[in-house]
Amino acid sequence: MALETKLDLNEETLAALRDLIQANVDSRDGLRYCAEKIEDMTLQSTFLRLADERDAQADELCQYVEWNAEDARKSGSYAAAVHRTWIAIRDMVAVDDTYAILAEAERGEDQIKNAYEESLKNTAGSAMNDLLLQQYTQVKASHDHIRDLRDSYKDNN
Repeated sequence: MALETKLDLNEETLAALRDLIQANVDSRDGLRYCAEKIEDMTLQSTFLRLADERDAQADELCQYVEWNAEDARKSGSYAAAVHRTWIAIRDMVAVDDTYAILAEAERGEDQIKNAYEESLKNTAGSAMNDLLLQQYTQVKASHDHIRDLRDSYKDNN
């Protein structure tokens, strides 16, 4: 068995990267949608900043997939669980309930955090482990920030 390198990734690692690209794209789209619909400018800015982070993470993962002569598609089918979460956010946004929007956003953050945790477990020791761990750290920090915002709005209502 040959040693995996970033320019010669095995199929399991490539599949994990494709899944994470999709999770980042789904998260980006959901966060942008929330930013468009929410009235609180501070939260709007937070959602847009996190959407930009997700876009950058997807771009970074795409590079590695493409360097391995594979298709890195940044659009298309969504993971079912992430898709359902963001549909729920869209439904909540229509009500304009800040707490409900934050609660649904936090559920979306749970989805991407869990996707990274699963990928890290399944690709332990891969050539991509350092990058995935770095991105997971950002995702976890974002998750915790959204959770804390949600909790602060719950306490204020």
